[in-house]
Amino acid sequence: MTGYGAYGVSGTPYFSTYSLALLNKGVIVAETHVRGGSEKGESWYKAGYKTTKPNTWKDFIASGEYLINNHYTSASHLIGEGTSAGGILIGRAITERPDLFAAAISNVSCSNALRMENSPNGLNNTKEFGTVKDSVEARALYEMDAFQHVKDGTKYPAVICVGGMNDPRVIVWQPGKFAAALQNATASGKPVLLAVNYDNGHFTENKEIAYRNFANMFSFALWQAGHPDFQAKK
Repeated sequence: MTGYGAYGVSGTPYFSTYSLALLNKGVIVAETHVRGGSEKGESWYKAGYKTTKPNTWKDFIASGEYLINNHYTSASHLIGEGTSAGGILIGRAITERPDLFAAAISNVSCSNALRMENSPNGLNNTKEFGTVKDSVEARALYEMDAFQHVKDGTKYPAVICVGGMNDPRVIVWQPGKFAAALQNATASGKPVLLAVNYDNGHFTENKEIAYRNFANMFSFALWQAGHPDFQAKK
């Protein structure tokens, strides 16, 4: 289950080679239309924007509950994924409902929204998420900050956080701090990994590197979700 929910970007149909690879393995792929996107117009976008941002991950959680309640999957098999600004979505979904997911992929993710301004692309993002210089928006940034909501002794799902060493859009310490916090806090015994891409930045035009990264992320998640083709051989 994947989502984005920011900048008014809509989850429109498209051909995806890595989704096809998942489908060929019998995986159900769910694209969520959470608030913060524009699938239902401007009001849908603004209902997941700055102070209304919690609706984004609450919609994602509701989507996961729907899939489970309608027997598409179960909490022991559900994988959640969020990329870039979608890091807010996946980060807050697993910190609010860690019991809902078997595994999570937090890919080049905004995981420490309160500190986003202190990064190369930070000022540009204040137009979407808010600024710490405004007291109301600062409280909203705290609420959407996954790093700040990690709690000791919580049974978190398996998580792989991915960062780009040359990424100016979401600087690598964002997913790095989130991974470290989860590693120190989790009581589930499930692995939390940080994978750093040293070859490119936020995204890449090098297909070999891109497919390697996707293979690593999804292999980890499918392993933890119990897919028989991705279990360690004895």
